[in-house]
Amino acid sequence: MALDTRTDRRPSLAATLWGSSVGKKTVMAVSGLIMLLYLVVHMIGNLKIFFGAAEFNHYAHWLRVVGEPFMHEEWTLWLVRVVLLAAVVAHATSAYQLSRRDIRARPSRYVHRKPRASYATRTMRWGGIILGLFLVWHLLDLTTGTVHSGFRPGHPYQNVVDTFSTWYGNVIYLVAMVALGLHVRHGFWSAAQSLGVGSGSRDRLLKTTANALALVLTVGFVSVPVAVMTGVVS
Repeated sequence: MALDTRTDRRPSLAATLWGSSVGKKTVMAVSGLIMLLYLVVHMIGNLKIFFGAAEFNHYAHWLRVVGEPFMHEEWTLWLVRVVLLAAVVAHATSAYQLSRRDIRARPSRYVHRKPRASYATRTMRWGGIILGLFLVWHLLDLTTGTVHSGFRPGHPYQNVVDTFSTWYGNVIYLVAMVALGLHVRHGFWSAAQSLGVGSGSRDRLLKTTANALALVLTVGFVSVPVAVMTGVVS
């Protein structure tokens, strides 16, 4: 008589959390906040372009040597890139799986129409896709220069001005920044709910903070191409 040597193995805590909707929403919230922090820092860095080519190029060079001599050249920059890549993958994967789970949970149309959601809420998924495609374009445009015919390595100020001197560069960037503002506006409030920070007494403050962050980021990022188009930055 053969003996069954199999043993029942309980899934790990991480696997259990990841398998639950609450766990995926938590991953989305944490990864989203990591990206939001980066966006705030990135926007502040972008605004240095208003202080001239020397200031902006010096800042771009500093990004490559920050942490020296403890960190080798570009090590800190690559560390940030790895963390951001992990956050993007975790965020996108969680969003996709939650979306598929939501669709499977309600295969038929609602009998009663749900209350009309905000524009940002209804476009979160499309906004995420737009931002994902923009991220690829942005890297190919101003990091590798693959889609940038006039790209000059080591001249970030001129590369930015050159990009926003084209109509398609401005259209792509402006559309993406509007999508970003809507995404941040809804995403920040949703992250607070997922992490258990939200409450009836805090909802107004959280929504106000979300609106302020979305507005500041949108205006901050959009100000650069607008400045190039109007000749303020040239």
